[in-house]
Amino acid sequence: MAIRLLLLFIVLPIVELMLLIKIGGVIGFLPTIALVIITAFVGSQLVRRQGLTVLARIRESQARGEVPTLPLLDGAALLFAGFMLLTPGFITDICGFVLLIPGLRERLARGLVSKVVVMTPGGMAGGRYAGRGAARGRSDSVIEGDYRRTDGTAPSDETAERIERNDRS
Repeated sequence: MAIRLLLLFIVLPIVELMLLIKIGGVIGFLPTIALVIITAFVGSQLVRRQGLTVLARIRESQARGEVPTLPLLDGAALLFAGFMLLTPGFITDICGFVLLIPGLRERLARGLVSKVVVMTPGGMAGGRYAGRGAARGRSDSVIEGDYRRTDGTAPSDETAERIERNDRS
């Protein structure tokens, strides 16, 4: 994990700067700056449009009473794509534009969901269908309640006292 952070915060900016200098030497300073600004503008407009679509999907999922897991992850990927596109540099721009591909974002989201364990109020559930019963107000794992024996055997003293208290209330 520490190596990945090192690459992200130290090595990537150095590589981006070297690439900007190389491209600036080939096409010139002003065209390089213009290209960085244009990619940021175009990318932000694409992120905005796709973000509105994702927001509509989130609202539709909520209206159906479902947890909008995939649309929320889609929105998070779009947020990261926007961050990448606004960061000056060509490598980050390429990564940001790649994240704007809807099919790729969906595959990434499904991959993340399959690896996540979801904690629900009734306990722990994992995997693809985790939390579906709890999201609809059902819990299939625990049933609470009192009982009375009908087979003629007497319940223990403690159980009998509890049943009597419940009958009084």
